[in-house]
Amino acid sequence: MKKIRFERNKIILAIIDILIIALACIFSKFLLSNTFYFKAEEWRQIGITIALSIVIYQIFFRIFNLYRSITRYENGRDYLIYIFVCAISCITTYIIKNIFKIDTFTTKECILSCVLIAVGTVSCRVVIRMLLNETLPAEKKNDEPVIAKRLLIIGAGRSSRDIIKAIREGLKNTYYIVGLIDDNPAKWNCSISGVKILGNRDKIQEVCKKYNVQEIFFSITNISPENKKELLHICQETNAKIRILPSTEDIIKNKNVLDSLKEVEIEDLLGRDPIKLDNNNIESLIKGHAILVTGGGGSIGSELCRQIATFNPELLVIFDIYENNLYNIELELRAKYPNLNIKGIIGSVRDKKKLEDVFSKYRPYLVFHAAAHKHVPLMEVSPLEAIKNNVLGTQNVADCADKFGTKRFILISTDKAVNPTNIMGASKRMCEMVIQAKNKTSKTEYAAVRFGNVLGSNGSVVPLFKKQIKEGGPVTVTHKDITRFFMTIPEAVGLVLQAMTYAQGGEVFVLDMGEPVKIYDLAVSLIKLSGLQPDIDIPIEITGLRPGEKLYEELLMSEEGLEHTKHNKIFVAEPLDIPAEEVNKRVEMLREFVQTENHTMEEIKKVVKKAVPTFVEAEEKNKKIINYKQELEKIEARQMQEHELMPKEA
Repeated sequence: MKKIRFERNKIILAIIDILIIALACIFSKFLLSNTFYFKAEEWRQIGITIALSIVIYQIFFRIFNLYRSITRYENGRDYLIYIFVCAISCITTYIIKNIFKIDTFTTKECILSCVLIAVGTVSCRVVIRMLLNETLPAEKKNDEPVIAKRLLIIGAGRSSRDIIKAIREGLKNTYYIVGLIDDNPAKWNCSISGVKILGNRDKIQEVCKKYNVQEIFFSITNISPENKKELLHICQETNAKIRILPSTEDIIKNKNVLDSLKEVEIEDLLGRDPIKLDNNNIESLIKGHAILVTGGGGSIGSELCRQIATFNPELLVIFDIYENNLYNIELELRAKYPNLNIKGIIGSVRDKKKLEDVFSKYRPYLVFHAAAHKHVPLMEVSPLEAIKNNVLGTQNVADCADKFGTKRFILISTDKAVNPTNIMGASKRMCEMVIQAKNKTSKTEYAAVRFGNVLGSNGSVVPLFKKQIKEGGPVTVTHKDITRFFMTIPEAVGLVLQAMTYAQGGEVFVLDMGEPVKIYDLAVSLIKLSGLQPDIDIPIEITGLRPGEKLYEELLMSEEGLEHTKHNKIFVAEPLDIPAEEVNKRVEMLREFVQTENHTMEEIKKVVKKAVPTFVEAEEKNKKIINYKQELEKIEARQMQEHELMPKEA
């Protein structure tokens, strides 16, 4: 059936072309003869010329397979071929006319007729293509009816034009474009490829409501993070699903602009400016040296490996206990940096003998210690594992760095180490004390970098929420008021490398994490970004705080001061002066304690409190915070009542 339809279309096009050739010959004769009256013999000669032109043009049209081209998908290159074929046909017609002494058409008339035929055939195909793309949907599978989604495009530039073109050529039955939005007033009421620009960002909600927009494509790539954040927040309130063009580089890489569109990520909504790093200083410490990353297959560890690899180390040693993660990052780096010397080693930081073998063989110049148990609820269930892996593991790696002459040792710490309310946080606070104590007796420079949650890390809340939304909910939040600091993984690791250049030994660096984010608001945003409505399409369930979980995280203890560094997002917490002997005594106490089993949770917490005096149980701390908040709310309510009762001025 399709073949018959295609053959029929070819015949129709051929007939149209024949009419164009005939009319072009007649018009060129009329226009250059300054008369519309010809004798019968002249008409006979004109007829012969028309017949000759039709035959020759049709022969060349078929030689170049012009009738096998699918008109709907033709482009500028195809139209150039039409013009080229018309020129060859004209020259051939002119040569044959001279050979057979057909003098009816002059050279000028021949050239003019060629121009008219070229313009006519190309124009005809452009019109047919436009009509097909406007009135007919793209090919459908199994003849299933398709209802096009109503689409609004943010931005009226080259990217939006490419999106419109791509949709019309392949997704006509998938999307119906209602219009464009752009903040440039010079563009309002204009159109791109026939799609009208409806106004600025203030029109977004009105347009979405009027046309019942189901999806929004954010096509602006050259925009400040803050401006992008504002626009996305407006789009977020429309209940439309939002997709975004990440960058010009991604568009170039993917070729098809629609392939570059991605889901909006939470980092897009944070509106952070890109972090500027002193790459020269970072490179001076990494280039040409052996670098060891423990926990190199994890979220932070693997990103450390990626960024370190860009600075051309002589050797990158990736140490991890989990073979799958190690395999994946090693495979990735070998593909991207074929000349980089990489050694992937399976091992545990608890195994001091294994660590000594690695340090002895590779003599790392810099050590980034990212290996740790980090999941708060899991470590509440298995507290001794946190002590063994985090505290004793850090002591093992720190001892090896000292023994084998490592230049600098950087511990990856966490905001949960500040006034810890759980075993994991307390163990990381103990790690900070270990490296600060070690710094006092070693030539190696030991420092820690403390930061909060990273977006997209293994087990973090964002991937969990996305999975729950995909499954239809509910999205689970432990408390409506719980807040966390957030930072992207590349952002955090870039600042870790920068902080490493400032380290002189003994510092705990604190990263500026921006404003804390309410986890409940985060859940609401992710649901809206999916084009769904919270508590209507996807329920949000408050499950209650988990054991050891804080309502609010902190980046500094009250005893610690804060000093600025050269970088506006990196600070130094003034170290608490705890004698190295005291720290070593606490480590040995923990070592002896974990060697025996069957301890009760009360016994474990009692020992941890001895080692980390700032450790306070979460329930006690959260209760104080909730009581304090309730008191504040009462005071605010009382002040509002008093304000309302005040006599108004006449």
